[in-house]
Amino acid sequence: MAQNEIWTIGRILKWTEQYFGTKGVEAPRLDAEVLLSHVLKKERIYLYVHFDEPLEPEELTIYREYIKKRIQRMPVAYIIGQREFMGLPFRVTPAVLVPRPDTEILVQAVMDRLKAAGDEEQKAQIVADIGTGSGAICLSLLHYLPRLRAVTVDISPAALAVARENAAALELAERVEFREGDLLEPLAGQCFQAIVSNPPYIPKADILGLEPEVREYEPMGALDGGQTGMDFYERLLAGAAPLLAAGGFLALEAGIHQAEPITELAAQNPAWGRQEVLKDYAGIDRVVVLWKK
Repeated sequence: MAQNEIWTIGRILKWTEQYFGTKGVEAPRLDAEVLLSHVLKKERIYLYVHFDEPLEPEELTIYREYIKKRIQRMPVAYIIGQREFMGLPFRVTPAVLVPRPDTEILVQAVMDRLKAAGDEEQKAQIVADIGTGSGAICLSLLHYLPRLRAVTVDISPAALAVARENAAALELAERVEFREGDLLEPLAGQCFQAIVSNPPYIPKADILGLEPEVREYEPMGALDGGQTGMDFYERLLAGAAPLLAAGGFLALEAGIHQAEPITELAAQNPAWGRQEVLKDYAGIDRVVVLWKK
């Protein structure tokens, strides 16, 4: 890609799509459009309406740097520093996982069940988000449930810093409390209507087989679920029930083939009663909701 050539939006998108394709990028056209939209500070639809518009030299320079990072398999979200989730913009850095569409199913499940508790009860509702990362889960809940409050926990100070930035940007900081610590430990003595978590759940042996975008860039502490991938589920199921109010629930994102062992584990614990399992967009059991007895 010569710097002194005239590169229109249409031409550079076509070139980038082909180049990304030769480098094994999974969604070459989409990534090219998202990166160029960010450079131009425009919506993606703008690219289609202005196909013949030439890029300015400084725009081309920035875009070239983005291309270099993407062919090194850096996730697009880290390159541009943001990712949309539940219709909201979230800042992301390599200190946090990139929010996935499947996790929106977890958020929606929690929202639906909190709403079902009734308007009067909702005034006093408070939820805990364990392993918050970017804050995408709890901040989405707060955005769509204006009376809700949250306490959010992460063991990573760098992740909490990102979550605080997102809370401030979304004007939700007054309704969320951030705590640094290990899983449920910072919540001792409190009572919640719901506890929600997307914990690390990748079995250790599977990590080497992950896409390079995940394996080489996303925080390993947010991925590694131990030998079987069940380490964090076991700890959450063992300790969450005493922190829940009567009629409260624990909502978990589950890895592939993990929903069944999670529900079996819950069935062995007298603290847990009714169980629900919800599927993701691919028909995989993705969310487990456990109700306190």
